[in-house]
Amino acid sequence: MAEQKQMTYEEAMTRLEKIVSMLENDTLSLDESLKLFEEGTNLARFCNKTLDEAELKITKLNSGDETE
Repeated sequence: MAEQKQMTYEEAMTRLEKIVSMLENDTLSLDESLKLFEEGTNLARFCNKTLDEAELKITKLNSGDETE
C-alpha cells in the first residue's frame, strides 16, 4: 500500500465534515456508506489524538517541562 501524506488537523476536520454531510444526504449505497463511515471513524480518531497531543504539549509548557 502506498504511503499516504499525513493530513493536518484542519484538513481532517474538513474531510470529516464532508463525510458527515454525505452520509446525512442518504443517497449512498450501503457499501459506499460503510466505506465513508470507516474513513470518518479513522479521521475522528486522528483528530482526537491530535487534540490530545496538543493538550499534553500545552500542559507541559505551562508546567515548565519542555522535554519530550
